[in-house]
Amino acid sequence: MSTNIEWTKVTAIGAHALLDDMIAVMSMLDNGLMIEDYSDIELNGMYGELIDESILNADKETVRVSLFVPSDKPLPDYLHFLKERFTALALDVTIECEGMREEDWAESWKQYYKPIKLGRISIVPAWEDYTPDENEAVIRMDPGMAFGTGTHETTRLVMELLQDEIRGGEYVLDVGCGSGILSLCASKLGAKACAAYDIDPVAVRVTRENIEADGADNIVCGVSDLLKGVDRTHGPFDFVVANIVSDIILRMAPDLGDYITDGARVILSGIIGERAEEIRTAMTSLSYTFERELTDNDWYAMLFTYKK
Repeated sequence: MSTNIEWTKVTAIGAHALLDDMIAVMSMLDNGLMIEDYSDIELNGMYGELIDESILNADKETVRVSLFVPSDKPLPDYLHFLKERFTALALDVTIECEGMREEDWAESWKQYYKPIKLGRISIVPAWEDYTPDENEAVIRMDPGMAFGTGTHETTRLVMELLQDEIRGGEYVLDVGCGSGILSLCASKLGAKACAAYDIDPVAVRVTRENIEADGADNIVCGVSDLLKGVDRTHGPFDFVVANIVSDIILRMAPDLGDYITDGARVILSGIIGERAEEIRTAMTSLSYTFERELTDNDWYAMLFTYKK
């Protein structure tokens, strides 16, 4: 591998209370995040004398969440996306950039990313040799490009629900597609066709690359600010997945009924625990029936059915 590619470390800095939202936004671009949170570091333990003094003296009210962008990717697109999302969510977050060499990051990252088995679906790094079991479907991903490598709780929860709910022949809309992992999962499970959209052109490009590498010819992908750019010429959708943050779900929800069939099933994820009841209430007020939910580490994924 060439070692002349440089990486830029992009760090979001904000108050500790904003950590979950910061992670949710940064994860839309890259799931290989570095999180610096010193709020639980104390000197009172038996190993206190072994902790570096700089860590003990670190600001416990401020957190830093970093991702790494290679020089062959459009750094301005990443920065524009982050600034836009943080502004839309009214989060007081600053962004810093710092360069680093590929040999310091790329190879060290790969040693921690291994195949992940989620029910009938396995997410496998593109460079790994992997022999699937009988009836096991494989999605090959290159991490560090866009949200969705199967390691984040919100992605895993949606994939678990998809394996229960996809019955074959569905027309699926994937809002905020990230890496395209959920569309690829739906396709593997028997969906007739999938339309994947994201506001971020980096995510759209990555999704197209992953679709092409997988050979999935029943998935199309495009840029859209939520539903504004969605192509409806092929009729309404009967299944929706949206792994996005709560505020964006609430912004999308009133318009979603115009894009889906009577009886359509909708999976929403990226919901932190403190916003869960707010999402349930908002959706049920819009003719959606709450069916069930899955949780993991205070992240929620919810299944609804739409009734016109």
